[in-house]
Amino acid sequence: MQMNLKKNMLPAALCLLLCSFIPQQKKINIFSIGDSTMCDYDEKYLSSFGGSSLYPIRGWMQMAREYFNGPVIIHNAARSGRSSKSYRSEGHWQKVIDSVQQGDYVFIMFGPNDQKSDTARHTDPRTTYRQNLIGYINETRAKGAHPVLFTSIVRRKFGTNGKLEDTLGDYIPVVRELAAEMKVPLVDLYKKSGELVESYGPEESKKLFVYIRPGVFPKLPEGKQDDTHLNERGATEIAGLAVSELKALGLPFFK
Repeated sequence: MQMNLKKNMLPAALCLLLCSFIPQQKKINIFSIGDSTMCDYDEKYLSSFGGSSLYPIRGWMQMAREYFNGPVIIHNAARSGRSSKSYRSEGHWQKVIDSVQQGDYVFIMFGPNDQKSDTARHTDPRTTYRQNLIGYINETRAKGAHPVLFTSIVRRKFGTNGKLEDTLGDYIPVVRELAAEMKVPLVDLYKKSGELVESYGPEESKKLFVYIRPGVFPKLPEGKQDDTHLNERGATEIAGLAVSELKALGLPFFK
């Protein structure tokens, strides 16, 4: 019996020895910072409107997890209502950058809340907004990590010609310019999301955003029409566009 035990242990020991020589894939951490169009929404929030179904809002980075494979860990630190200014002033950035290590990636996407008029969030696209983005880029690189810039997604606002109207102004070209100047990879979600929304058209594109019929949620008796925030379908489609662009950039997140 002892002889049989030794025979059984030998293959297991050999397997362990061989496995020790197989190089282990290094984990890739992705930290995403941004606003409500990017962030995670937990079930507690989604169920807080009452009714039998969950509130249909989703962030695109929340839905992007299923597209990544291999040793990738997503840390979605985007926060609803934050601008490039308030994200830092409220301490959210400090928590992120304290966790970032050499070789990690930081996805950066702001803009819509920077347009707000309140002093806690407002930035000027050509001065303070630009400076804030430069700060995030430089501090990420100082940790030996890699920044990736994203332009904001479009708002669903169609003109009489059936084309989307620009609602973000200089907040979009500033990101594109910085990406070129500082040699930062760019995912132009403004362009890609605009093409997607226009392909659906003025009426069908509502299926990508938070459109709620009256009476579905007790806390929203009159329903809701939200042309800024995505539902699950919209967030999933935008996530797919973002991932396609990341693949085109050759970033090491995919097998």
